Amino acid sequence: MENTKARRDELERNLKAARARIDAASEDRSVDLLVVSKTYPATDVEILNDLGQKSFGENRDQEAKRKVDECNSSRVIRWHMIGQLQSNKLNSIARWADVVESLDRIDLIAPLERAATLANRTLEVLIQINLDPQDAPHRGGLSPHAVPEFLEELEKAPHLLLGGVMGVGPNPDLGANLAAAFERLANVSAEIVISHPDATAISAGMSGDLEQAIKAGATQVRLGSAILGQRQSVG
Repeated sequence: MENTKARRDELERNLKAARARIDAASEDRSVDLLVVSKTYPATDVEILNDLGQKSFGENRDQEAKRKVDECNSSRVIRWHMIGQLQSNKLNSIARWADVVESLDRIDLIAPLERAATLANRTLEVLIQINLDPQDAPHRGGLSPHAVPEFLEELEKAPHLLLGGVMGVGPNPDLGANLAAAFERLANVSAEIVISHPDATAISAGMSGDLEQAIKAGATQVRLGSAILGQRQSVG
C-alpha cells in the first residue's frame, strides 16, 4: 500500500509539473497532453487516469493489447498508436487503438481500412510527416510533397477519420532547426485543413522540444519519462 501511495504521489507531482509547463508555453490556447505509457505498467495508467489523464500512447501492439486488457474496461481511456505500423499487426491494432498517429504509407491505408471494418470501428488517424533533414537517417514519416495523393487515397476509407498530422522533431544535435521543422508541420496542417476542415490536430513536441512545438501551433504534446520517470521493462 505504501509503495502504491508513493507512486501515486510521484505521478501526481510529475503530471502537475508537466501540465504547468504546457500551460506556460501555450498561454491561452488549449493544448492536449498524450502520456506515452509504452514500457510502463497498466497500474501507472490507472493511477494517471484516476488523476484525470485520459489519453495514452503505445508503440508496440503486443504490449498495448495486454495493457488495454489489464485496465478496467469501465475507465474512460483513449489509446493512441504512436509506433511504426506493420501490415501484419493492423487487424490487432484496429481492435484496441482509438487513434493511429503514425500512418505514413499510402499502401497501409487500404489494409487499415479493412481492419477497421472487420473490427466494426472507426479509427481517427493522423498523417505522420517526416521532419528530419534531407540527409538525416529516416525515422518514418510522409514527405510533405506526397500529402495530396495520400489524402485522395484516404478519402476512399470511410472507417478512417482524418484528425490531422503528427511529427517527431528532428535531432538538434544533427544541426536540425527545430523551429523550422515544426513550422513546416504547421504549414502542412494548414494545407490539409483547407480541404478537410475538421483535421486540425497537430501532434508534436516531447519533453525536450514541447515549447518550440507549441509555439509553432501544436495542439497535442507527447510526454513519457517526464511524467512516468525512468523507463521500465514490461516484457
